[in-house]
Amino acid sequence: MHLVLLTGRSGSGKSTALHQLEDCGFYCVDNLPAALLPNLVSQSTRAEYASYKGIAVCIDVRNSRQDLEQLSLVADQLESRASVDIVYLDASDEILTRRFSETRRRHPLSNEEISLGEAIQLESSLLEGLRVRASLVIDTSSLNVYELRDTINTRLLDYQGESLSLLIESFGFKRGVPTDADIVFDARLLPNPHWSADLRLLSGKDGPVIEFLDSHVDCGNFVESILAFLIRWLPLYQQSQRAYFTVAVGCTGGQHRSVYVAEKLFETLRPIYTQARIRHRELGPVIAQ
Repeated sequence: MHLVLLTGRSGSGKSTALHQLEDCGFYCVDNLPAALLPNLVSQSTRAEYASYKGIAVCIDVRNSRQDLEQLSLVADQLESRASVDIVYLDASDEILTRRFSETRRRHPLSNEEISLGEAIQLESSLLEGLRVRASLVIDTSSLNVYELRDTINTRLLDYQGESLSLLIESFGFKRGVPTDADIVFDARLLPNPHWSADLRLLSGKDGPVIEFLDSHVDCGNFVESILAFLIRWLPLYQQSQRAYFTVAVGCTGGQHRSVYVAEKLFETLRPIYTQARIRHRELGPVIAQ
């Protein structure tokens, strides 16, 4: 039985993710007290649950602090009875603040004495243990509802278990480092096509930009060095029970150099990791196989 524990900061899209899991055949429960999880898993063996693909439970700061502190221990205990994934959704502080301001919803931790910004920071500290323990972290800062649903499908539901679910992601430092990055490489030391009028409006996926960067020896050496590191160390991450791993490559704007490097990495790693995906955050959140 597949048990998905869905958690993360308020405003990051947990309701959307839970609805997607429900649409895909999971029995879903929102805001279940963590202490009741073992009973729910026990009940799932009953015949009426046989038609479900698994159970998805949303647990967040609406739980008591004591339950949150015990959740990792409870999850460990359940692993002998179910395949457990803790999925943590997050977004940048700026995006979370904007989402609450636009919807005029109250943050569950805010009140007359705690401002929205303080509540967001407090929530981070309360959930830090779960974030560290999470099987999969998803940064929803640049995702809309439909793109988040697609991400849940491609990264969680399509995962088969025999291979590392690897995401190669390009981004621009001017918009911040992705919160779901496990490791980050900085491509800002490479020649910048932005300063060429003919290349400025193109991306790192376009032929002229690729030719420009290919013509610089440092670009090839940079890619080869990263590949050597990843090929050497990704198997050890996988052996340490990591089912999901995100490699992020950044440049200033996330349009040229980081896209170019990410594509080169993906081209080599895709035959090794059959469940690898690539995403260019600043070009649009489409995830491709």
